[in-house]
Amino acid sequence: MTQLGPAPCTEAAQVNISFAQLGAWRIIVLGIVQGITELLPISSTAHLRIIPSILGWPDPGSAFSAAMQLASLLAVATFLGGDVLRITGRAMTAARRGDWRDQSLQITVGILIGTLPIAVAGLLLRRTLEGCGSPLRGVAVIGWACVIMGVLLALAERYGQRGREKRSWADLNIRDCVVVGLAQAFALIPGVSRSGSTLTAGLALGMERATAARFSFLLGLPAIVLAGLVELLSLRKAGLGAGGWGLLALGLAAGSASAYLALWGLVRYLKEHTSWIFVWYRIALGVLLIWGAAAGRFR
Repeated sequence: MTQLGPAPCTEAAQVNISFAQLGAWRIIVLGIVQGITELLPISSTAHLRIIPSILGWPDPGSAFSAAMQLASLLAVATFLGGDVLRITGRAMTAARRGDWRDQSLQITVGILIGTLPIAVAGLLLRRTLEGCGSPLRGVAVIGWACVIMGVLLALAERYGQRGREKRSWADLNIRDCVVVGLAQAFALIPGVSRSGSTLTAGLALGMERATAARFSFLLGLPAIVLAGLVELLSLRKAGLGAGGWGLLALGLAAGSASAYLALWGLVRYLKEHTSWIFVWYRIALGVLLIWGAAAGRFR
């Protein structure tokens, strides 16, 4: 197989660019997987580790996973474009007249504040996450993260969604942004899932399920942009060749289409159903990963 750039992964300090060896059809498969699992609360990182492992492909790496989040950005921006424009416009109007109690202004400021935890933590953990053979990308670590987040989502579904009136979009405030933003920072641990951690926090705060999902995606926009751009820069510094950039673009195109379908389907599903299907899926996936790591089935 022709190598599309420098040696993909030889030292722990290097950025893992093994995806450059995968070829077009494999990248399309991983793009579709990333697009679907990034926006569902089931961990895209877990799936981007287990699928290549089962099929004998190299780990595409954390930098690839983060850069591929830009596919989700296009889907979220398209799906929530009206909300983004409406909230931003109202926030700017409220700021000009000094109305700091305006909900749109509070949500806007809250989203910026809520992005700080994951931005700071991401910078601190960047070398550990991106490096070749990162311990945080171990299959067992991802498996335990899946199980723990599955349990937390179950608790949020059971206790956050009963015994009180559910909170709609009109009830959200800056505190929600800060709490959900803190939860989002834990998504840096592979297997936790950004949408999973933020949806869990939203449900625990008593939000309606569909509202929690929409809010999760809206809050994640700045983080997705920052992570994607930072990783594109990392890949450039790592010396990714033209063929590698072409493969990444191909993956982004496949991921964007699948991400939009996943987003539309999730919001529609949560309007009428609970999140228990994701709870059981996460726990089952986590147990499979833990078993596979212990038995030497997954590398």
